[in-house]
Amino acid sequence: MDQYKWEFAPRFRRNAFGWKSQPPIQRIKEALSEIKQVARKEPVLAAEGAVLFLCKLAPALEQVDSSSGAIGSAVSRAIEAMVPIIAKAEVEAATRQKWLEQLWAAVEDDKMPYIELLRDFWGELCTTPDIASQWADDFMPLVQQVWSTSADGFGFFKGTSACLSALHAAGRHEELLSLLGTARHKWWNDRRWGVKALVSLGRNAEAIRYAEESKGLNSPTWDIARLCEEILLSSGLSDEAYSRYALEANQATTNLATFRAIAKKYPTKSADTILRDLVASQPGQEGKWFAAAKHANLFDFAIELANQNAGDPKTLIRAARDYAQTSPEFAMAAGLIAIRDIALGYGYDITSLDVLDAYDALIQAASSAGIQHGVMNAKICALLPADQTRSEFVRKTLAYRFA
Repeated sequence: MDQYKWEFAPRFRRNAFGWKSQPPIQRIKEALSEIKQVARKEPVLAAEGAVLFLCKLAPALEQVDSSSGAIGSAVSRAIEAMVPIIAKAEVEAATRQKWLEQLWAAVEDDKMPYIELLRDFWGELCTTPDIASQWADDFMPLVQQVWSTSADGFGFFKGTSACLSALHAAGRHEELLSLLGTARHKWWNDRRWGVKALVSLGRNAEAIRYAEESKGLNSPTWDIARLCEEILLSSGLSDEAYSRYALEANQATTNLATFRAIAKKYPTKSADTILRDLVASQPGQEGKWFAAAKHANLFDFAIELANQNAGDPKTLIRAARDYAQTSPEFAMAAGLIAIRDIALGYGYDITSLDVLDAYDALIQAASSAGIQHGVMNAKICALLPADQTRSEFVRKTLAYRFA
């Protein structure tokens, strides 16, 4: 069969990209799409393409500015997408070994590094205990050397996580734990393999203690909590998992996303319970949980939170607009707090349009509730502080609406 010509291949030559991260991110997306499309019909060919892509990736990105983290995140997602394609391909052991050797050469040539995450998947890439065991045996002498008490300096070996991953995949769990016992530092990136080994041995309680003992300066406590939570949930200990780890293990980019993540994992917990626990975990930030309370249809609690601590007036305005007809009482309360907070100086990049949006939502909600416009105007005027500069801004913005 003729050599398959991948469209992405010539685009990932060494130093193919300049310092801007957006062009290579787009090319990465295109490469993933091409490989995934081939994988639907020809999984082995797709695996070959995935290996080729990962081998060409780091050299092509050497000049890209990675300071924003965008390119690093794109590469990590690419690795997570390509590993299953490579691992699931049914090939002979010789072909698998050839792929692994190519990938390891790419890891060693990775100077930035960009594809270091690939090492964590080494056991999965080996696919069989025998192949994983062979790689573990190859890596282990150097791991033992850098972890030796007689070793000079700091000591670092790229194959450390790959060795631990391979030992785990090979089922050599006691040996993995013994090796970790020789490490000079308690780094979570290494010790998480010890947690996984203990779980595989059925020693879940010991695994959680081992994870807890891994906490230290600069350790990712959220990741430790996440793994401990997984252990307890898999053991059917949902209440313990929630009380000990849920709040820390599920922190997301927004408060609403955090709430959703926990609610999805713990369907037996009421939205009210989850939200109140989250609010209590961040004293002084009550207003920032308004959107989560609104999403859970806890309207009274949402207004209570907005009154406790100022959040984003624009979030309140959107709520007033969205619920003006379906829940006018809630919409009016949200709109009035938004105008009050704007008058008190809260919010970023607030303009007269934001004030007018809040007012229009209030009037619409008032109409739905059968309240006259004049009554609503009086309520707005009553809540504007007399000694605030922003109050005058709000009054002038609404002057012609009040007329």
